Amino acid sequence: MTGVLPHTQIQAMIDAAHIRPERPLAPGQLQPASLDLRLGTVAYRVRASFLAGTGRSVADRLAAFEMHRVDLTEGAVLEKGCVYVVPLMEELALPADVSAVANAKSSTGRLDLLTRTITDGGAEFDRVPAGYSGPLYAEICPRSFSVLVRAGMRLNQIRFRRGGAALDDDALRALHRRIPLVDGTPVISDGLAFSVDLSPARGTLVGYRAKPHTGVIDLDLIGHYDPADYWEEIHSKQGQIILDPGAFYILVSRESVCIPPDYAAEMSPYLAMVGEFRVHYAGFFDPGFGYAAAGGAGSRGVLEVRCHESPFVLEHGQIVGRLVYERMDAAPQQLYGAGIASNYQGQGLKLSKHFR
Repeated sequence: MTGVLPHTQIQAMIDAAHIRPERPLAPGQLQPASLDLRLGTVAYRVRASFLAGTGRSVADRLAAFEMHRVDLTEGAVLEKGCVYVVPLMEELALPADVSAVANAKSSTGRLDLLTRTITDGGAEFDRVPAGYSGPLYAEICPRSFSVLVRAGMRLNQIRFRRGGAALDDDALRALHRRIPLVDGTPVISDGLAFSVDLSPARGTLVGYRAKPHTGVIDLDLIGHYDPADYWEEIHSKQGQIILDPGAFYILVSRESVCIPPDYAAEMSPYLAMVGEFRVHYAGFFDPGFGYAAAGGAGSRGVLEVRCHESPFVLEHGQIVGRLVYERMDAAPQQLYGAGIASNYQGQGLKLSKHFR
């Protein structure tokens, strides 16, 4: 078999010591097709982002770039604009035929909290080669808000796969004929294209822009913060907005998407051909996302958008990214939004769970 490993196989990898948690798993840490990764007890403030590189360890690079250390045991503030490296509580000893890819969790991305996984000998962020044995680290750079974090918090997640799992366009079209993946006619080219909704059915609210000067966000506080203290509402009557350089936006896809139970998906984080911006820091879609929502009508994807060097006009219906569907190695016994805590099933335009 080849494909993305479901939670039952991830548990088997833990039992076989291919995944080595420093502490027993926390409730909810094991997701339908991924494992949440937990922050360790210390954060290293570093001068710059880095990769270990071939033949080098992250610990060696930390010795060169470390500025100071922050104890996370009782909680500490990671400041906006700074870069931190945190050893994670999970280490790996992967089988020779299993690789992994990591990504920020949805709530992490919606706070513009850039979180990437790095490994010893790694030449890419968030990619773990088959057979890797060693520690995992999270690189954390708060972009819009300073955040209060504690040891054990889960900012990123990891997905394991055996062999090639991605569907080509022909297979994706065949899947859509069996189970509609979007409401409407799909645009399929190197994955399933999705576009931005800037002409809502009701009202003129199309998104939010992060305010430049705000207070700290405690990541343990759910439904606590007033959105008006952190976000500016973006309204449009013309079906377009102008993205400001360096600004961060929460928008929503025009399409409602569906991930059938035997599949998972990953959102391409950036497409150079669609404009001067990056879409979606948190790109995992678990089996069942949108599948059970509203009778299987799908859930819309929230878009985390950061504009780069120049102002850019974004228009309603403009394609801003693609979903790459992957086969599961085996059917998961639990689905996103079905019997587990799933904050964003059936969502529309929605801020992170920390806001009222």
